[in-house]
Amino acid sequence: MKLLPTPLPGVVVVEPSVFGDDRGWFMESWNEARFEAALRDLGLPAPRRFVQDNHSCSKAGVLRGLHYQLPPHPQGKLVRVVAGSAFDVAVDIRRGSPTFGQWTGVELTAANRRQLWIPEGFAHGFVALEDDTHFLYKTTDVYARDCERSIRWDDPAIGIVWPLPRGVATPLVAPKDAAAPVLAAAEVFG
Repeated sequence: MKLLPTPLPGVVVVEPSVFGDDRGWFMESWNEARFEAALRDLGLPAPRRFVQDNHSCSKAGVLRGLHYQLPPHPQGKLVRVVAGSAFDVAVDIRRGSPTFGQWTGVELTAANRRQLWIPEGFAHGFVALEDDTHFLYKTTDVYARDCERSIRWDDPAIGIVWPLPRGVATPLVAPKDAAAPVLAAAEVFG
C-alpha cells in the first residue's frame, strides 16, 4: 500500500497493491499494521481502531454530505468505492487550523481501487458519478445521533467544485443536507 498526501494535512489517498494475472486480481483492502506504518512514515498519527463499517448505494447525481460527528464520538473514516464511481471530499473543520475551511477531493472508482483516509476533525461528503455506486467506509467511532452534524454542501465560503454526471444539472440531496448550516454558522471542532 502507498499513501499519497493531499493538500489537507492528515487526509491521504490510499493506493493498494493489486496483484493480477489471467485469473483476475487480488488486493488487501485493509491491513492495520501496514496502514499505521505508512501513516508513521508520513509523520501522521495512527487512528483509533475502526469499530463500524457502513455501505451505501447511490444513483448518479446523489450527493451525501458534508457530514461529521463531534466529540465524544468523532469519526475518522476510511472510504472506498467498490462499484461505480464517486467524487469524494474532505473539509477541514478544525477551528484554528491553518487549513480551516479548505477542501480536497479525489475520484474514487471501482477500477482505480483508491481509498481516502479522513481523520477526525474533517467533514466528509461525496457525489455519485454513476448509477449503482456502492460506497464502503470504516469508522473509528459508532454512529451517534446526538453528535451528528453537517455543513451545507454548496457553502460558497468553502467553494467545493462538485463534478456532476452528464445529464445532471443539480445534485439530489437529502432534506437534512439541504437544510444544513454553512460553515460559519456550524458547530465545529475547537
